[in-house]
Amino acid sequence: MLSGCATFSPDGGFDVVSRQVEQRIGEKPTWYRSADRAPEVAKRIEAMLAEPLTVENAVRIALLNNPGLQASLAELRIAEADLVRAGRLRNPGFSYARLTRGDEVEIERTVFFDVLGLFTLPIRTRIASRLFEQAKLQAAASVLAVAAETRRAYYAAIAAQQSEQYLEQVKETAIAGAELARRMAEVGNFSRLQQARQQVFYAEATARLARARQVTLSERERLTRLLGVAGTQPAFKLPERLPDLPASAREAADLESQALKDRLDVQAAHLENEGVARSLGLTKVTRFINVLELGVIRNSSNEAPRQRGYEIELQIPLFDWGSARVAKAEAIYLQSAYRLRETALNARSQVRETYHGYRTAFDLAKHYRDEVVPLRKRISEENVLRYNGMLISTFELLADAREQVAAVNNYIEALRDYWIADTDLHTALSVRSPGPAKGVTATTAPADSSAGGH
Repeated sequence: MLSGCATFSPDGGFDVVSRQVEQRIGEKPTWYRSADRAPEVAKRIEAMLAEPLTVENAVRIALLNNPGLQASLAELRIAEADLVRAGRLRNPGFSYARLTRGDEVEIERTVFFDVLGLFTLPIRTRIASRLFEQAKLQAAASVLAVAAETRRAYYAAIAAQQSEQYLEQVKETAIAGAELARRMAEVGNFSRLQQARQQVFYAEATARLARARQVTLSERERLTRLLGVAGTQPAFKLPERLPDLPASAREAADLESQALKDRLDVQAAHLENEGVARSLGLTKVTRFINVLELGVIRNSSNEAPRQRGYEIELQIPLFDWGSARVAKAEAIYLQSAYRLRETALNARSQVRETYHGYRTAFDLAKHYRDEVVPLRKRISEENVLRYNGMLISTFELLADAREQVAAVNNYIEALRDYWIADTDLHTALSVRSPGPAKGVTATTAPADSSAGGH
């Protein structure tokens, strides 16, 4: 009878979700079940937006303010409502009948109780409890997915902003080259072919810069959507450059075992498999009888003594002996077991693949930082000396400057890919594989043909 009064928990299961998230990313999510805290949240967000946005604050704002995340967290309340409902007995039924025969008036009153529901209540409660635990894991996965996507968008937005700045430098050198070529052609010191080459490079640099500006806007708007920032809130300011590459890459020791232990999709698959097993037990219990009700009857008449008694309603398994329901439940359990195995296999494979992408991105960014960019800088310094000695022309010096800017831009893209790959690796270890990284399309400008191409 106490189980018939099951109630909602004070936290709605969110404390478990908060702990799961904090263990993995060091941040606590927020779930708003009312609008009372809206002014307080707005002040916190405005304080973080008043300074250049860090990746940590970007994640905090997203966990505070992302409307899609709040909608996903509402599934917790739905799952808990199902659990509370499963832990309560079905309401008793009451029937009332008034019959007349001449002067005789007969009144029949019956109260029905779901006896089978009382017998199966523990099993149904355990099944609903498993589903509630799954909902908690799914809610934590939604929070972690929003945090990871915010980090990716943050790094992509900064990289796009940096690339745009360097492409502006490419355009400036192209303008200088085109103007110099025009003046030299006017005095007969430059052929039409040479002038056309400088002019087309300027035209292409202008187009590439326009595309880069569009990419910057798109990446910034993607980050805006994840932050949930409205037009009435202050615009956020991004840092001028990406974070530096760390001194060393993460080693691959025990990543697969860590994923099998920590990944929420693996834990959810285990719970689903256990829940289906519980459901199979309930199906076998009720295969023959799925309706059993007990009724208490009290009849009264103005011409006869009162009648008291009871009534039992039982469904007779004459045509359906429940074999089809049991076979279906067994097939669903077998399906769940194979899905659990598939999830574990995918987790191991995805972690290996994601780590390989992470290590490749680290090595490539390190190669650009330690080899390509210093070499380009050294070449530029040597060309300046040769230009001062009148050994090379102005156009060769401008072409070399464009090559150096292109190398730096390639390093920016490699550094962006590293930070996105780092985010993907953390995601693959805690939630699920994020799939291919979504980065900014390359906008590196090739050098003109006179400098040997790029």
